[in-house]
Amino acid sequence: MEEVDKILIHSLRQTGTDIGEDVESVKQFSSELIVEAVVRCLRVIDPALGNGLSPSLPPGMSARFRLGMSLAQACQDLGYKGEIGYQTFLYSNEPEIRSLLMFLVEKLPRESAETSDQPAGKSVLLQKAIAAQIKAQLALPWLPPSCRLPLHYKTQTPGPSYSFHAQPLSVPYSLKGSSKKQPKEVREYYRDYLLPVTAQPSQPISVPASLLENHASELSAAQEWENEWNSQGLLTRLTPEEYRSRKRARLQKRIEEQLRSTAQPRPDSHSATRSTSDLAEFLNSFGGTSAGGNVLTKGTRFTHTEKFTFTQEPEKAAQQMAAAANSLPSSHQSEEDLKAQQQEEISGLQQQLQQLSVQIEEVGGEMRQLTVSISQVSDELKQREVRNTEKEDSVRVKKQTIDLLPDAENNLVKLQSLVESSAKRVVHLASQWEKHRGPLIDEHRRLKELCSNKEMESSRMLSEIKDLHDKIRQSADEAKKKEGLYKQLITEYETLPKDVSRSAYTMRILEIVGNIKKQKEEITKILSDTKELQKEINGLTGKLDRTFAVTDELVFKDAKKDESVRKSYKYLAALHENCTQLIQTIEDTGTIMREIRDLEEQIETEYGKKTVSNLEKILEDYKAIRQENSALAAKIREG
Repeated sequence: MEEVDKILIHSLRQTGTDIGEDVESVKQFSSELIVEAVVRCLRVIDPALGNGLSPSLPPGMSARFRLGMSLAQACQDLGYKGEIGYQTFLYSNEPEIRSLLMFLVEKLPRESAETSDQPAGKSVLLQKAIAAQIKAQLALPWLPPSCRLPLHYKTQTPGPSYSFHAQPLSVPYSLKGSSKKQPKEVREYYRDYLLPVTAQPSQPISVPASLLENHASELSAAQEWENEWNSQGLLTRLTPEEYRSRKRARLQKRIEEQLRSTAQPRPDSHSATRSTSDLAEFLNSFGGTSAGGNVLTKGTRFTHTEKFTFTQEPEKAAQQMAAAANSLPSSHQSEEDLKAQQQEEISGLQQQLQQLSVQIEEVGGEMRQLTVSISQVSDELKQREVRNTEKEDSVRVKKQTIDLLPDAENNLVKLQSLVESSAKRVVHLASQWEKHRGPLIDEHRRLKELCSNKEMESSRMLSEIKDLHDKIRQSADEAKKKEGLYKQLITEYETLPKDVSRSAYTMRILEIVGNIKKQKEEITKILSDTKELQKEINGLTGKLDRTFAVTDELVFKDAKKDESVRKSYKYLAALHENCTQLIQTIEDTGTIMREIRDLEEQIETEYGKKTVSNLEKILEDYKAIRQENSALAAKIREG
């Protein structure tokens, strides 16, 4: 049973049950530990069935009884056929608990059991520890702040919370970058001037969020590139660098076309002149030109008018300011006169500004009308040019016809001979073409078939390449897993005691196997001896019955004639009866001895069930229930 208990304890620890290192057998399990082990197993086997059960015993007795009944019902739903009830968990005994735990361990999913038996890396162990800590914190009941003890403040008091604010980071080595060697200047910048990642965000609180955002964007970009390359890149039969450069060139071409289409003036648009001026300013800002030089050198009437107006206005303003300065008296004026004069000047300037804005709007309207009229005139001009070309062609044909009219008969004969020669030439060319057409068609079919074969071969090779990519990815994943497993095994091997050798475990296993073989041999020997004894007993019994029958018959014949023989017959019958009673007594004695052994075994099992201690627990629980009932009754009377 020791080996069975060790296997059970190991499996229960893998399910998340908190079993101490000093617990070595099921006999040492307490009621709390039994409940926790059963609930953990139920959650692994059927989460919907076990998530509603608490892994810890509640303080109240009624709640304990309800929890025990719920656990018993859940085990019966899983298919447990043994006798089970609330007493199995509250007043447990070793055989019942062992059989129940063996049933639950056998019901555990094999995949989880296999993965739990395999050692994992440090990251997996850390994740398991985090998950166990979170489960333990979630299992604790929530309490309001006024009822919390100092022990609960560590787990139920919320810590400082901050908003998730990510900022862009500059990382020297990134998945987004190309695999080409970086220039020397970039590497010097990274080495000498780039700040650490923790110092780049404006606030230290944003560092984790920025790192998570950067890492997620890199992973998504790598995943998108891999999907695009597997779905579209491989079909182009280009290298990844060529595919990237081709994609970049197409993107630049699209941007240039979009800019050109935006830069072109649209007569039907209301803001054509404004877009032209905005584009000019945009190009000036990029080209680094001065304010006087314009990239769009071809001016319009509106631009010339605007230039003339805004170049003349500063001169007028300067003249007015000079006149106002000359009109000031030499004596000191009061501040009110100055303010009134400034107000008059401001009102005059505002009126001029309004007049200028009205003039600008009028000029803009005229410009729009002119652009519309220009577009209409240009369309009419194009149509007239097309009509003129058609008329010129018709005039040229009519002129040639008129030139041929004076000598019409000769010209008709010449034209007919020319048509006949053209027809003969066409027939001759058709015959020659038929001669060349057959081999060309055969060559075309051959080349087409060869091209289709090459396409099929390339598609087959492409599918093989994709399969190889998948196999490489799977092999890389398996290699990573095996490498983590190897590291974990190395760490476990280093932590194992060096004084215990493998041969000791091997010898122990061989000894256990040898003992089992000896026990089997002894059992088979005892069974064979029992069978032999039973056969011998049956043979002797039959021989005794036959001997008694023959002796009885012979003696009975002589007893009719001789008195002494009659007495011997009576003694023979008495001896046979006494021997029968003796055999019956021996059989009864054996039956009684077997019953005694069965009773002794039952007594030992009853002692193993802890009947006395369970009765004491039942009495204590009964007293606790009576106290709870009295307390509830008192509350009801008070209410």
